[in-house]
Amino acid sequence: MTLTTSQQTTAAAAVPGRRHARRPGARRAALLGTAGIIGFLLLWEAVCRLGLVDPRFLPPASEVLVQLGRDLLDLAFWRSVSATMTSWAIGLAIAVVAGSVLGFLIGSSRFLERATRSTIEFLRPIPSVALIPLAVLLFGTKIQSSLLLIVYAAFWQVLLQVIYGTQDVDPVADATARSYGLRRLSRIRHVVWPTTLPYLMTGVRLAATVALILAITSELIIGTPGLGKQIALAQSGGAVVEMYALVVATGLIGVAINLLARLVERRALAWHTSVRSELEA
Repeated sequence: MTLTTSQQTTAAAAVPGRRHARRPGARRAALLGTAGIIGFLLLWEAVCRLGLVDPRFLPPASEVLVQLGRDLLDLAFWRSVSATMTSWAIGLAIAVVAGSVLGFLIGSSRFLERATRSTIEFLRPIPSVALIPLAVLLFGTKIQSSLLLIVYAAFWQVLLQVIYGTQDVDPVADATARSYGLRRLSRIRHVVWPTTLPYLMTGVRLAATVALILAITSELIIGTPGLGKQIALAQSGGAVVEMYALVVATGLIGVAINLLARLVERRALAWHTSVRSELEA
């Protein structure tokens, strides 16, 4: 069926209209988020200025933000950020690859799923920080210590999500693909992969946050180079304002990572009903 010129014009204008309809919701969410941050900072400032908290232990927000601005101009600060993000990125990449491959293999085989279930349930609850003595014994204060903790914590986030996604394949769709003569690789591409991808993206988003937490934790406790180590040094040296500024910096990095992960997730799952409904809300 061929559209007339007026119909084509109307159809072409419909998409921008829908996009424009989404903008007020996004702007409203951004304004509310900004208002929440400003309100928190004002409350923090008021608590300190009114003497409700000793400023030696909790300096005013204005002083912390000024110190953060100074840090942003300091090359040593960016070296610490680079060290933290390097260990975060390497650990996350290893966890995502290993978790995806093993999760797909385990989820695709009922025998492997049953054989590994008890092992996974035993190892998964072990806190990564419990491995700190082992990491120090094996690698000392090198980056490998951070990677051991990061990979161990982030791996389970990806592995379990991929297993769940692989097992969630619609048996009717799989049987239909088989009846049409699709080979295994084709079934994986057209049936298994679209079902597993949303689970994988959720696992990656969770793993990205967990990886940052473990990167900072390992630097704080073990002393591997990075922002965590600088926070520990500032605390031990009595530089309270500097310590809070570095803590705020780690929080901002965490927010940036979460926003980036959600952006990648939305782009990768633009075809998925859950993402479309979220964008249209």
